[in-house]
Amino acid sequence: MSVDLVARSRDRSAPVLMTAGILWGTGGLAGARLGALAQLQPVAVACYRLLLGGGFAVAYLAVTGGLRALPRTRPALRRILVSGALLGQFQGCYFAAVHYISVSLATMVTIGTMPVFVALGTAARTRRRPDARTIAAPTAAVAGLVLLTWSPGVVTTTAGLAAGLGLALVCALGFATLTLLTAEPVPGLQPLPTTAFGMVFGGALLVPIAATTGLALPVRPAVVGTALYLGSVPTALAYTLYFRGLRTATPFFAALAALLEPLTATVLAVVLLGDHLTPIGWCGAALLIGTVALSPR
Repeated sequence: MSVDLVARSRDRSAPVLMTAGILWGTGGLAGARLGALAQLQPVAVACYRLLLGGGFAVAYLAVTGGLRALPRTRPALRRILVSGALLGQFQGCYFAAVHYISVSLATMVTIGTMPVFVALGTAARTRRRPDARTIAAPTAAVAGLVLLTWSPGVVTTTAGLAAGLGLALVCALGFATLTLLTAEPVPGLQPLPTTAFGMVFGGALLVPIAATTGLALPVRPAVVGTALYLGSVPTALAYTLYFRGLRTATPFFAALAALLEPLTATVLAVVLLGDHLTPIGWCGAALLIGTVALSPR
């Protein structure tokens, strides 16, 4: 494959990854709304998100004949199971963080620190020191995170802040691990099957935990519509786009492209939920988003 062809492939992956980030930005808001409407705890919301998203993706594969091309190999099975476990961990911690702090702050902490974990993981795996641009991008992300965390009006207690930030950091670590893992392709395994069966497995892992707090979903139009949207657009579609973009983009750029999620989530939370960020907080948000431009593709 020529250098020009590789460059063009990576150029095409950029809008795919950015679209995934924008769609993800609606997921936190939809999940928070589902929890409020159905009186569900965060882990139950995460469970429904993964099971519905995986169910939609598996159904699409069945209708289009994609199941016939699914490789029956140990590496493929291992990738799906590990991806599912990481998706379950990521979603559970994310919605738990949203429970303690605001949607915008939980999202920004998670996505803002993920590039740092990806950069550290890449350096450890390749045993090569990151270049200046790779160092500058997570540094800017951390600076934006500090400014955002100091922004008042987003949490009510110190304990809530500590719990929310801790869960968001654990969430970021899990998603960074998933990003680094998925960047290494498995022969014959396409992004959509990885998404579909990984989500089903991840959701199944959360069922026993979610059942202890209640999984009953009221059959009301607002509840059902919110659940279907959460499972389809910011879950099945967004994750499929993300995994597809990872096939030609660097994991580090993919992590930074995901910074569009907090931008979307913040705008929606401010407009629809009444969340408030001070000018310092908005400067932190802008700094996080600006790091995308520093990332090597």
